[in-house]
Formats: sequence, C-alpha cells, structure tokens
Amino acid sequence: MSRIKEFTLPDLGEGLTEGEILAWLVKVGDTIELNQPIVEVETAKAAVEIPAKWAGVVTRIFHEAGSTVEVGAPIVAIDTDPSAGPLPAGDPAPSAPAGFDGPVPSAESLAAVQVAPAEGAVEPGLIGGPAPGGRTAVLVGYGPRTVTAKRRARIGTPTASPTAAPATPPAAASAALTAVPAVPAPAPAPPADPVRATGPVLAKPPVRKLAKDLGVDLRALAGSGPLGSVTREDVHAAAAALAAPAPAAVNGRAPAPAVFDASREQRIPIKGVRKLTAENMVASAFTAPHVTEFLTVDVTRSMKSLERLKSSPEFRDVRISPLLLVAKAVLLAIKRHPMVNSTWSGPTNEIVVKEYVNLGIAAATERGLIVPNVKDAGRLSLRELAEALNGLVQVAKSGKTPPSDMSGGTFSITNVGVFGVDTGTPILPPGESAILAFGAIRPTPWVHKGKIKVRQVTTLGLSFDHRIVDGELGSKFLRDVGRFLEDPEGALLAWT
Repeated sequence: MSRIKEFTLPDLGEGLTEGEILAWLVKVGDTIELNQPIVEVETAKAAVEIPAKWAGVVTRIFHEAGSTVEVGAPIVAIDTDPSAGPLPAGDPAPSAPAGFDGPVPSAESLAAVQVAPAEGAVEPGLIGGPAPGGRTAVLVGYGPRTVTAKRRARIGTPTASPTAAPATPPAAASAALTAVPAVPAPAPAPPADPVRATGPVLAKPPVRKLAKDLGVDLRALAGSGPLGSVTREDVHAAAAALAAPAPAAVNGRAPAPAVFDASREQRIPIKGVRKLTAENMVASAFTAPHVTEFLTVDVTRSMKSLERLKSSPEFRDVRISPLLLVAKAVLLAIKRHPMVNSTWSGPTNEIVVKEYVNLGIAAATERGLIVPNVKDAGRLSLRELAEALNGLVQVAKSGKTPPSDMSGGTFSITNVGVFGVDTGTPILPPGESAILAFGAIRPTPWVHKGKIKVRQVTTLGLSFDHRIVDGELGSKFLRDVGRFLEDPEGALLAWT
C-alpha cells in the first residue's frame, strides 16, 4: 500500500458541493500531526479550519489559496511514513509545487542535459543556447540548436541589408568593445506630444460610423490604438468632452476628460456565504408571502432594568445589552403564541410547529450576512442566554462559525439598531415563519402619565409568513413583545 495519502476536500455541511481555499496553514515539507489544522476553507455557509486525517510530512499541495475546489477533490498529499527513507517506486513525486499539474523531472532527465561548448555560444535563453550553470537549453525531442540565433528587427528601426557583413561573434565583439574608448550615449529626447495625423485617419469602419453618429471629427483626434489608429474609446472620450462644459484650465493646461469604463469599476466575485445568502433571500422573498407590522415602544423601564442587572453580582462578569431583553421577550411571546415558531412544509402539506426555539441572531461579517442560532434557547436562564448570545457574536466576528450553528433556526432577530437605523422590513430566513427587526433606542418626546416627557423609545418590525401567521396572530405576538419591553419585571412576574 502506498504510504502517500491524498487528503480530499470533505463535505463540510449539508448539500455543499465546493469550497474556496482561503489560506494554507502548512507548506510542502512541513511535519504535521494527526488532527492538526492544515487549511482554512470557506464554504457557502462558513469559514472553517480542516484538520489532518494523518500524521506525516506534506509532500504536495494541489491547489493554491484562492482556488475553488469541488468536494471529493484532492487538496494535499501526506507521506504517512517519512522515516522509511526514499519513496518506493509507484508513489507520487513529493516535490510538485502548488498549482503545477505536470510531471516532476527525474534525476535521470536532469543529468541528460548537455553542456554547451565554449565556442559558438549563442544568447542564453534561446533553444540550443547556454542556460544557467553551463547547461544547454534543449527542447524535448529535438537536441541542441546548431544555427546562429537571430533577433527579429524592432518596428521603426533600420534593418541590415542583404550584403552587410556577418555579425561579429560574441567573443570578438567583447574584445572590440574593450579596445574602443567609451563614448557617452546621447541624452534621450523628451517625449513629444501626440501629433495629429495630417493624412488619412486610421480607423475601422465601425469606429468611423460611431464618430459620425456622435458628431466627432476623426481628424482632430490623436489615436491611441495600434499605429496611431483611432479606437472607440477615443471617440467616446471626445464625445464626452464635447458634451461636458469646458473645465477651467489649471496651470495653462485643461484637465483630461472624465473616463467611464472598467478602469473606474470594481468587480467582486459572488461566492461563499454571500452567494448562499443571496440565493436563500431570493427563494424566501418569492416563496413566502411576507407581511410586516411595526410597533413603537417606550423602553425606558427596560433600560433601567438593564442597569440593575449590570450591577447585580450574578451579571457583573457578563456583557449584557438591550438585545438580551428583546431575546427574552421573544422567547416568552413564543410560549404564548407557539404557531409563530413553525415552518411550512409544502411536500407534506403540513405546518410543523416546533416545541423548541433555536433563536437566530443576524450578524454582519466580512464574508456577508450569517444567522447563527442559540440551540434550545427557551430552556436557558437569563444568565445562560446572555452567555450564549455573547459567544455567538464573538465567534461570528472571528469568521469561525461552524455550519451546525447556522442550521435549524426557528425564529430570528436582526438588530439594525446598532447601525443607528430605526427599523426595517426583514426577509424571512428559509424555513422560518417570523423574524423581528430591533431598531435604535432614542430619547424621544413621549406622552407618559398624561405629560410629555423625554423617554427611551424604539421601533420593532415583525415580518411573518402570511400562510402560517395571519394578521391577528402577528399583531398579538408583536403586542406581547412590546409589553414585555415596556415593563420587563412586571411581565416576568405575570407570565412565568
């Protein structure tokens, strides 16, 4: 059995078919241990580090960072018994560089390279010429070149006449150069401004038609194409200059006309988390009939309760925010209205009501929007819920959220208030029947006990699947979330 093991890209989540290699954590020649992280891969759900299946020495990396690899394709080769000495016949060559798919030259083929003779040498780099180290560059199957190498004359430079004397051999040329005193080369002439053609203008028929349609005189243009020909870009730039008002001259010279082309555009590949999010959002928006309701709430008492929690001994070492109370309000409201925590099953013609709440929290990351969830959040105490939310956010910011944390959600919250936004109309995550948008908390004039006072106010936005949640149910659910936030301590005593 071969001691070289090829490690293939595993299936990192349900239904995933490919992944992008973000970074290699090892290189060829490194000694690795079992379960040591060797590569970071981004799938459509998350970025994860993949551990090694075997201990040994890395002998080959099949794909460089940035490559997209299908599940099941080999990504790295590992010598599982490096102490056994040289590789036996039949094992793959260990030194193939990353991205190189051809055969690795053997020692015999390297030894067969011929040494170039001292006389009659030609320019290095040409077939038959001396290569670095005194070898002769040989095209496979042809042998050393025996004719004198010639350069093609550059465009615009005089060529030698047929009766000219033969070229001086390199050795004689070098001797002649040492015998002639050095003469300083003339200083190069400054670049001249482009000269407009006085004869026929070089331009293709489509370019001529475009110039005619746009009213551009080709004779007034200095072409930027081959041999000074006028291109479509030249015509568009001239037309833009004619249409735009004449800019003020700076230092006696008018600024260049604005260009609107690919040089001022940025293209971002759609892949990974962003690609999956886009597909899910489109599918959800055009499958589930969305309805959104809004409720503006006085959360002054919630903010005071939050300050008391922060000063209590049980929560001194835990970071808490208003999102904690919103999450608790949602969990208690789901107990009162369990149909909100359900999913529509088209294949079976059923509404599946979940008796557990996997509470999703939308998180914006560098790779796109993800919605990891707290498993069985309804069974957690307030302290446990705070710890779970903190852990969820920290892992999401690091980009290490595993796919298991982003599957199985039943209800989600998107906290747009952290961006200073009042509220929104969120789109349902696939398989969920409702999502709550939590807006910014602002000091606002508010009628409180018959008087206008400045209170802490926020706006909630609830989007729901109207196939499952009708207007009455959605309104009652949103009302109960608002009641909790208006008086969280009173709601806890009344509802639990």
